[in-house]
Amino acid sequence: MIFLKTTKDNWRTWFTKLVLNNRIVVNLMIILLLLLIIQVFSKVTWFFQPISDFADIVGLPIVLAGVLFYLFNPLIDWVEKKFRINRVWTISGLFVVIILLLVWGVVALIPVVRNQATDFLKNWPDYWNHLVNQLETWLNDPRMGQFQKEFDQLTESTTSSFSKWASSIANHTFTSVSGVISSVTKIIVGLITMPFILFYLLKDGHRLPKYLAHFLPIQKRKGFIELLDEINGKLSGYIRGQLIVAFCVAVMFFVGYAIIGLKFALTLGIAAGVLNLIPYLGSFLAMVPSIVLAAFISPWMLVKVLIVFAIEQTIEGRLISPLILGTNLAIHPVTILIVLLASGRMFGVLGVIFGIPVYAVGKVVLTHLFRWYKRQNGGYEEKT
Repeated sequence: MIFLKTTKDNWRTWFTKLVLNNRIVVNLMIILLLLLIIQVFSKVTWFFQPISDFADIVGLPIVLAGVLFYLFNPLIDWVEKKFRINRVWTISGLFVVIILLLVWGVVALIPVVRNQATDFLKNWPDYWNHLVNQLETWLNDPRMGQFQKEFDQLTESTTSSFSKWASSIANHTFTSVSGVISSVTKIIVGLITMPFILFYLLKDGHRLPKYLAHFLPIQKRKGFIELLDEINGKLSGYIRGQLIVAFCVAVMFFVGYAIIGLKFALTLGIAAGVLNLIPYLGSFLAMVPSIVLAAFISPWMLVKVLIVFAIEQTIEGRLISPLILGTNLAIHPVTILIVLLASGRMFGVLGVIFGIPVYAVGKVVLTHLFRWYKRQNGGYEEKT
């Protein structure tokens, strides 16, 4: 009996020392359990279908309301503190101003943009073919012969890809009518419900962190509120900054194109502002239609468009972006490009637009989790 008891105690000591007290083994076991949980969830996707359907319905209005909340909430807070005006009255006045701006846009702005966009898209094949023919003329020069083969391959692959894309759309036009109707319905419902969500977010959103913290133990509430405050600061700074920068970019391109006399200046300026929501790549993507159009008009117009682009990039990169965005996300540019490529490949346009803020939120959450892990386990303090 004594021998069995000694053997059992030795086994417990060995197991405790090599397994339970070994951080590497414990961490590997935790990772293994997480992977097993993910594997189990992947086999019962039907269980989460109602949640997916619910998110599909309320996702659009909540996202739109959240973006507008981060844009307008600082203004509401400033008016409430500065002039001692009731928050509900301030929000109501803001809604009246927004409605007036929307009415003005529908009456004065949208018809002009619609006509310009329709005319531009109608003539786009002529603009593109002219640019291709001009490039072919340059490449037919004996001095440029070495680039002819590469250009022909590029043109052929581009044309083939565009044809496949157009054929795919044509083949699915009649088979996906119900999907189109469903998407349009979701957009309409989202636009109708979004103002109500936005109103209550502006009214009570500042109370949300403390309300959520009440569901946690008292000793955990402070850290949880700090986490939410940091996430809120990252998101508000990024969304508000991106929207303001995009507006400034749209105005700069519109003014620049109007000065040099480029057609469709308003539409191209708005397109540049919208595409600028894609970090680093947006302005360059917005330049493609402008360059094609300018090359169709004249070489001198192309030079002027490139000058406008250079001036815009200088003002945006040296003045507007540092002043408005700063470095509040603390994300390296290489990381941003990797996130954009990965999220765009996995989730398309939405991934490109929302990839950076989602990554920023994930980074904040993981940073706080790692701090908690260090406090729990110790061993990370530097010895002096």
